[in-house]
Amino acid sequence: MKGQNKLFIAIIIALLLGVGIGGIVHVSYPDSAEPFSKNIKLLGTVFIRLVQMIIAPLVFTTLVVGIAKMSDIKMIGRVGTKAMLWFISASLISLFIGLILVNWLEPGHVTKLPIQDVASADELLKSSKSFSMEDFVKHMIPKSLFEAFATNEVLQIVVFAVMFGVALANLGEEYAKPVVKLFDIIAHAILKMVGYIMWFAPLGVLGAIAAVVATNGFEIFKVYAIYLRDFFFAIAVLWLVLLLVGYFILGNRLFDLLRRIKEPLLIAFSTTSSEAVFPKLVEELEKFGCNSRVVSFILPLGYSFNLDGSMMYMTFASIFIAQIYGIEMTLGQQITMLLVLMLTSKGIAGVPRASLVIIVATCSMFGIPPEGIALILPIDHFCDMGRSMTNVLGNTLATTAVSKWEGQLTEPLDKI
Repeated sequence: MKGQNKLFIAIIIALLLGVGIGGIVHVSYPDSAEPFSKNIKLLGTVFIRLVQMIIAPLVFTTLVVGIAKMSDIKMIGRVGTKAMLWFISASLISLFIGLILVNWLEPGHVTKLPIQDVASADELLKSSKSFSMEDFVKHMIPKSLFEAFATNEVLQIVVFAVMFGVALANLGEEYAKPVVKLFDIIAHAILKMVGYIMWFAPLGVLGAIAAVVATNGFEIFKVYAIYLRDFFFAIAVLWLVLLLVGYFILGNRLFDLLRRIKEPLLIAFSTTSSEAVFPKLVEELEKFGCNSRVVSFILPLGYSFNLDGSMMYMTFASIFIAQIYGIEMTLGQQITMLLVLMLTSKGIAGVPRASLVIIVATCSMFGIPPEGIALILPIDHFCDMGRSMTNVLGNTLATTAVSKWEGQLTEPLDKI
């Protein structure tokens, strides 16, 4: 059995074990659930931090090398334009799917939730009030490269790396070659580290799942059954649309691509972190045949601008809260909300729980009680599992599509 399949099976086993162990603790030892969750969650924290440790240097080195090797600077603009067109189109489609399905299924009119204490949402309410154009600029343009590295601000690192790569490309081969060679070696060394770190993924998955099940138990699914059913149905519809577009562009190679990214998808689902699989995605996309320069350019941008699952969830959750409070919104108001979400969501790359922050800010704008976010907080972890996995799929398809359009998609570098 190949190592890749062994890791996939190990993650599945860890996922099932996590559910089992968490369930036993919640049912048999309820008093110990909180300290147990706090301690076992450390396994997930260790895995996420191991991945976060290599994201900044990997994004920086691969992007600088990719751009510096582009002899035609016009290619950067061309690739960037195609990527942004994909991002904007995918975002609008995701938002519309959320809007259409939440109006059709009306989970807020059917689900009977008690209006909860808003203390749990205080932090989010405060975060949303501070969102402004100033925050957008701060999240995009780095004050210091070292600060961007220290805080893993991917978008800021991308901005600096693009400028640095363009400067190297225009410096002349005599000066640029040693620097590009050094960064190329560093990038390959980091990708080698990815293989080691991924073997810690099963423990990370076990810790993350066991912690959340031990704390919440299975009863929470009964209370939120309709909301979860409708949300995951909406996610399935979005997947269907994305995969149809992917098949139209890639043909039968789409199935090979899905086989390659099954581990990243499962890890993102289990840990609720699409960031955790970034290095693995870089590796798999290059093996799939995507041009390394395109991968290193598009993927970091996608992590900031192309979060399809999160985009769909924003309209779904916002209208759900309005339905719970009995607030009827006209079609015009809902379309306006969609456009507002389209714009504001692009400015919060790197903000923790970004989707929820934007939902709170949008609710305030449209007269929906922002404290309603407290209604969906108990189940948000499970929704985040679906969002994260969908974000990974969307960015994978964006990168392969742009590679294909550029004529830079070759045969796989290996056979799986």
